[in-house]
Parts: sequence; structure tokens; C-alpha cells
Amino acid sequence: MYPFDEKFQAKVAEMREGGVEPYPTAAELRPTHLSTDLHARYKGVEDPSAEDGSTDVALSGRVMFRNRMGKLLFLRIQDRGEASVPDVDEEGNDVLRGGVIQVMIRKNNVGEAAYDVLKKLDIGDFVYARGNVVRTRTGELTLDAMDARLASKIVVPFPDRFHSLTDQETRYRQRYVDLFMNPDVRTTFRLRSKIIRHIRNFFEDRDFLEVETPMMQVLAGGAAARPFVTHHNALDIDLYLRVAPELYLKRLVVGGLERVYELNRNYRNEGISLKHNPEFTMLEFYMAWATYHDLMDLTEQLITELTRDVVGQTRITVGSHEIDFPPPFRRAPMGELIVEHSGIDASALRDPEALEAFWRAHQRVAEGEELPSTWGKWWELYFDAYVEDNLVNPTFVTMFPAEISPLARRSDADPELTDRFELVIGTWEIANAFTELNDPVDQAGRFERQAAAKAAGDDEAHFFDHDYVRALTYGMPPTAGQGIGIDRLVMLLTGNPSIREVILFPTLRPERFAGVSEAE
Repeated sequence: MYPFDEKFQAKVAEMREGGVEPYPTAAELRPTHLSTDLHARYKGVEDPSAEDGSTDVALSGRVMFRNRMGKLLFLRIQDRGEASVPDVDEEGNDVLRGGVIQVMIRKNNVGEAAYDVLKKLDIGDFVYARGNVVRTRTGELTLDAMDARLASKIVVPFPDRFHSLTDQETRYRQRYVDLFMNPDVRTTFRLRSKIIRHIRNFFEDRDFLEVETPMMQVLAGGAAARPFVTHHNALDIDLYLRVAPELYLKRLVVGGLERVYELNRNYRNEGISLKHNPEFTMLEFYMAWATYHDLMDLTEQLITELTRDVVGQTRITVGSHEIDFPPPFRRAPMGELIVEHSGIDASALRDPEALEAFWRAHQRVAEGEELPSTWGKWWELYFDAYVEDNLVNPTFVTMFPAEISPLARRSDADPELTDRFELVIGTWEIANAFTELNDPVDQAGRFERQAAAKAAGDDEAHFFDHDYVRALTYGMPPTAGQGIGIDRLVMLLTGNPSIREVILFPTLRPERFAGVSEAE
């Protein structure tokens, strides 16, 4: 049996014995207004009771404060409205709490029986109140209740009101508590929703079609990542949770859906960090008759609109970084950035021996440590070590080696490089894009090399996707495609340094409940 708090369980039992249902239906408890609406409507109005619409107003919400003075009870209740009303902290300073409004309950108005129930309310209980909007002598906007009822009973002690909920582990595990205790958390997730809504509108306005592709796949493809594996009993086959929707979206371009996008959930069986969660949200979009240069222009426009129109500022602080978003964003080849930040001579960039010698001279190499044998893999290592942490303002990193870009089209100017870019902001990779490889023979050869790497023990290498190669044999128009990490983008735009702050329920180790057996 779950270990409920005995004191609160006794309160519930006492209510029921007295004929009060602590968990009533909503049929007669429907609010007509939100606290935010009322604060906006009566801002600057000294006597709301003289205004139209101030009577017969119904509100509902969680009790965040109470004060009883004889036959008069004051509550502050919190509903789903956004931060709108001053509250007072333990030092007496005004602070904002989300969607809070005062309710005044007089015994003479609601009746003795109802008042006897209401005066025993606990902080955290949900209440319903209907009455007239007024201002108290202190000037606070208040609902003068003619009817008030308990709507749902809390059965645990409420968290400390002034110190809120500060332990991060508890916040992430009990996000439901975090949300009603910390208004800034609700603000973050409201903003996340607005960002996603704007992204949808942005692509719909440009004639992109939103689609859905499989989340369980026979082959995991579209990204270099270790997948999760599950089993389908009826077919008796193993399936992989999607690491990326890329190969399915490009199949749709082959089929004639020339502009497609998907806001998708991906799953990668990798480590957890401030920037990584095993389950995450991506935007992927594909645009026929376009190059990666077109996507840089499109992405710059999208990011600029998000900062200006949704967030409302073009300079954002994340940790110790001040990030300036006004365009144009810098565009620089990967090799150029490696030279700029490492100090290696440009003539050594395609010489694996020279790259290794420079590395050994400037980096600590553990005994027996395996180092790259090709210059493409060396570029990847150099970029991680020297470049990424120095890219604060938005930067398009272009021209990646073909070796580390198995799905990107080779550059006409230099076939050992690809028409690819990554967008790095605040030292984080936010987006990855390229002009798509649509040559089926070249694609098959790259898959063969990836399959050989997987057979040699590389868990992140691609499978050979025969059906995708078959799709390309029917012809895919010149196309460019891109993926944007929504979680990291939201981190940047909300100034949050941890991915767990922008995912409602991040992946955590299971917790043990005191007093609950394994069987339960």
C-alpha cells in the first residue's frame, strides 16, 4: 500500500463523514475567467465593481496563501494564467507569481457550513469561487466570493512557500510540483510552446507539408548514433527506435512531396549530459530545388524571427556567454576555423601524419590511446578540441570532409569535402544541414563503408539501407535538408544551460519509494 500521510488522510475521512466530497466533479465548478484576464481588464481601475462584467465571475485554482481573521478568510489562488500579480517574499519585496489572484470569503456570504469547510483549507488545495470583482482597502484586485467550495484536496505537506522547490533532482522528478511552485519554469515551457508554434507557421507559410514517419524502424539510419532496440512480438523481429527521420523524409521527396518537415521525437542510446537526453525533439525539413546555401539563408531568417518576435530580444545570456543574434551570421569553412583556433598550418590539414604530430605536441595523449588515421577523422577531433567552445555568436561551419558526412553531396569545387554546414551558437551545435546526396551509386558505396565500420565494432555507424538506395534509383531532385535540435534551441532562447530545464520529464534513474515493496 502506498504510504499516504496519515494526518491528511484523516482530514479526508472527516470531510466525507461530514458529507463533504473532497474530490467533486467539475460539473458545477467551471471557471469563467483567468486571473491574468482580470488583472489586465481592471488594471488602473480603482473601483472594478462599477465596471460591466465585474459580477458573477467564477475562478478556480490552487491555494497558495491563506489568512483567516474571524469570519473573514483571504486566499490567494493560482490558476493557469501567466505571471501577472505582485506577491511578497520573506524579506517583504514584491515578486511575481504566475497567475495569482486574491479571493475574499466572508462567512455571511457563503454560509456557515461552507465556511466551516473552507476555514480548514490547506495550502495546496484547489478551490472554486464565484462572486464580484472588487478592490480591497489595500488596493489589491480581489474576488469577493458569494459561493466558494473545495475542488480537490491535497494529501501531502505543501513545499516551503518562500524557498520554493530548489533541489534539482526533486524538481525534475516531480515536475508537477516544480511547475506550480516556480513561475519561471511555467514561463519556460510556455515559451517552448510558442517557439514550436512559430516554427510550424514559418514552414507552413513557405509551402512545406508537415508529415509523420515511423518511430520504430527495421534499420536505424539518418544519423551516426547508437540506437535503442525493442522487439515486436507478432512479427518476431527486432526494431530500432528512431535516431532520425531523415531517410524516410527523403523517400517522400523522391515521391514528389518536394517540401516536407517533421517535428519529431528521436531516441539515441548515448550518454546524458547538460546538452544530451536520450529522448529529444528535432525539427527536420527537406527542400527540393535548393542547396545548403539556401538553407543557411532560411535558418538565419528563422532564428532571427524567433529571437525578435517570440523571445523579444536579440541578445541572450546563457551561462557566461552573451550571444548576439542579429544577422548576418558568420559563415566559415571547417578547415579555416581549425587553423584559426588551433594554430596549425593550413598546409598540414590533409596530412594525417602532420595532424598527429601537432596533436601530440599540444595535447595530452594517454598511453595506448587510439588516434585517427585519416584527416577527415582528425578534423572532427580538432574541431571538438579547438573550435566548438570558441564559437559563441551564431556561426555556420561549412565544408565538412566526405568521410564524416555519409549522406551529404560532395562539393563540386573539392570532392573530398561536402556541401554541408553545422550551425553553432553559444558553443553548442544547434543544426546540421547539407545538400543531399542523390547519386544512388555514391550513396551505396558510402553505406558499404559505414556497414564495414559497424561490422568492425562502430556502434554509431550506419546500416546499409537497401530500400533507401532503391528509392534513390528512381531519382531524387536536387535537394537540401536540415535538422535542428529543438531542445537546445529552446535552451538558448530561454537562457537555460541544462537540457533538463527545457524537457518536462527528462530521463532519470528510477527512484525507490519508502515503504513500497518491489512487487508494488
